Amino acid sequence: EIDPSLQALESRQEEILKRLYELKSAVDGLSKMIQTPDADLDATHIIQSDDCSPLTTNGADLDMMLGKDYGALKDIVINANPSLPPLSLLVLHSLLCERYKILSAVHTHSSVKSVPENLLKCFGEQTKKQPRHEYQLGFTLIWKDVPKPQMKFSIQTMCPIEGEGNIARFLFSLFGQKYNALTSTLIDSWVDTAIFQLKEGSSKERGAVLRSMNAALGKAAWLVGNELSVADVVAWCALQQTGSANAAPANVQKWMKSCENLAPFSSILKLLK
Repeated sequence: EIDPSLQALESRQEEILKRLYELKSAVDGLSKMIQTPDADLDATHIIQSDDCSPLTTNGADLDMMLGKDYGALKDIVINANPSLPPLSLLVLHSLLCERYKILSAVHTHSSVKSVPENLLKCFGEQTKKQPRHEYQLGFTLIWKDVPKPQMKFSIQTMCPIEGEGNIARFLFSLFGQKYNALTSTLIDSWVDTAIFQLKEGSSKERGAVLRSMNAALGKAAWLVGNELSVADVVAWCALQQTGSANAAPANVQKWMKSCENLAPFSSILKLLK
């Protein structure tokens, strides 16, 4: 028979070993938190490894992204208020025109009394009119008294998409860029931050965003990775509309110059004058 005192000693030893194992697991967990806290996690190398084609390459397959509709031109229709023009959508329209053959049009709704001439000509002059079926995409902007921009695509079958950030995401998706989950999330986060804090937030919120942008742009040429994304477009336009551009820190100023070296951005600056 096993000595009861020896059995009790073995049980006690097992209990001590179990507690030591639990303590070791807790210490390991704390160590990881201290060494790689979420706030200091540098995901730059993950973002940089994203395999994205530059926007200057050939156009993606619109039929694949938007669906094939024989005999009909795909039409994007956007309602926007001229009192607060969605500059990011104008920049994206210009970028899309570099990639696709787009039939552009600007109209004024009866709910708006007058629209500045520069907004009526925001798409420039279409120098050469071609038959409708020769275009890849229709892009119509209607200046209308709406609380926020609205977009309809496939007018008969879908509810409108509302909000400048959401429409900008849709338009940028037409370039066919593919991102990993982390990069996509960071881009979405910057778009929301630009709209809700930089453009619509308080001066304190704008200051905090500018500091965050300055830190991000100290690590990369663009807000997310090595290529222009919708985050850059929306953030740059928000800075222009809030008048925060001149007060921006050094890295942000350098990034703004990089944006303005691209024709779609420089044309918007002319629109603002």
